[in-house]
Amino acid sequence: MIRKHIVLWTLIAAAIAAGVIVLVVRLPKLRPRLTTLQGAVIRSDKNPEHREPIAGVTVTARRGAITASATSDASGYFRITFPEPIWPGQTVTLSYSQPDYHTMWQDLKFQFRSSSRQLMVAELKPLERESQPTPGKAAHVVSDIRIRYTENSRSEQNIGSAARTFQVVNKGNVPCRNQGPCSPDGNWKAHAGSVKMDAGPGNTFRNVRASCIAGPCPFTRIDTHGFQRGGRVIQVSALDWSDTATFLVEAEVYRTSSVSSVRESYPVIFDREISFTLPASQEGVSIQATVDGTPMLFPLGPDIYLEWATCTYRTNRDTNSIVYQCALKPDYRF
Repeated sequence: MIRKHIVLWTLIAAAIAAGVIVLVVRLPKLRPRLTTLQGAVIRSDKNPEHREPIAGVTVTARRGAITASATSDASGYFRITFPEPIWPGQTVTLSYSQPDYHTMWQDLKFQFRSSSRQLMVAELKPLERESQPTPGKAAHVVSDIRIRYTENSRSEQNIGSAARTFQVVNKGNVPCRNQGPCSPDGNWKAHAGSVKMDAGPGNTFRNVRASCIAGPCPFTRIDTHGFQRGGRVIQVSALDWSDTATFLVEAEVYRTSSVSSVRESYPVIFDREISFTLPASQEGVSIQATVDGTPMLFPLGPDIYLEWATCTYRTNRDTNSIVYQCALKPDYRF
């Protein structure tokens, strides 16, 4: 009986030891690893159309004496890499600061599964700014706003055509006897010939056609590999296993050039702000507007400066377009 109890307790101890080993091995995989925090910073406003992304916000994460910081990009996105893992039950305090907005604090209590994938959205309240005209001074009226810009594109123009003949000299009914080149069936002695054509600098051949036009054409074969895709230089080759044959090559010649076009678009107006998007290939952006009844043109320039508005821009990563937003200065109205 004692021996049976010893064997039983030995088996139990072995099972417990095996379980501990498995737990130790798998523990690193089960440990929560909240080492990155990511989110977006937007403007706090009751109107969803005014909740714009805020760039340049310093986001700082603190847990005890450990801190880590990041700055929001043009889309308001930020990502903080924390120097060490955060465990369940621990709290990280986030602070958001930007000169034009009230500083905001946010406590994040880490839960085992949900918090590790949580996307944080912080809404910052803008500082009170004087948006009314100077007392005793009438506001300048801005109207008839249009966006002008230049866009470069590539244009292809047909500038002519080209034609060329060449011959493949051969004598028919001569046995090949394994001395290539031979006819496709290997019976007759063949001869190969080719012609090379150059469209010139900046030009390309398109719609290339090659055909046999004289001689025993049924006993010829044209190789299309050298011209089927066109290009500046093409080569047409042919195989002839009968008497001399003549071939004709024809193609259109195209020239590719850069064309600049002036485009116009209209912004969307929300309260005292305008928003518009432009393609990434745009150049020379300017705003045409009527100020106090006088039509004027305002080039934005690299600093996107306007005397009647404060403008910002950001790149839309999904569409590769540029988003512009301009807010009226105090002494102006739409």
